[in-house]
Amino acid sequence: MIEHIVDLLMFIGPDIKEHRIQESMSVCLKHKREASRQISNNVSFKCIKSKAEIELNIDGSKSIRALILE
Repeated sequence: MIEHIVDLLMFIGPDIKEHRIQESMSVCLKHKREASRQISNNVSFKCIKSKAEIELNIDGSKSIRALILE
């Protein structure tokens, strides 16, 4: 299924290495600040609002199958 989400992206160099669904933009920015303080070098973080193809896990949580960047 496709949903609009707020997503925290982790970049290593130019590549997206990890992405996590967040509850809201304020929660995303909070997690971005915390992660930026703990990790340095060529790792960067970015919060975005986008569409994503979502799948439901067995435990009811959601995970991202694919980001739809427009």
